[in-house]
Amino acid sequence: MLDEKLDALAQMMAEHMARPFPPGFRGLDVEGRDMVMLDSDSYAYAACVHEGRLSEKVRVRLPRLTSAFGKVLPAIDDEYAAKYYTHLHNMVVLSAEIESQRKK
Repeated sequence: MLDEKLDALAQMMAEHMARPFPPGFRGLDVEGRDMVMLDSDSYAYAACVHEGRLSEKVRVRLPRLTSAFGKVLPAIDDEYAAKYYTHLHNMVVLSAEIESQRKK
């Protein structure tokens, strides 16, 4: 089961890298979050999980990252950007599930 989730995460990461960044979102803050940083933090988190266990320093940032999506996603009114950031959110959620399974 863990291997399947890791494969799914790798696929999501590849899909994310193939998508262009949403036009007009570079340098934009939504609900107090820089959208470029939200993108890079999310991908970095997923990459750390894919490569192995997270350090405690990275793990403590997870609640802030996931709560950011709860605020940002409803505020995005651009269809492409909403899909882009929803995909990122799903990638973070899957990463958290994988990390949770590893801790057991």
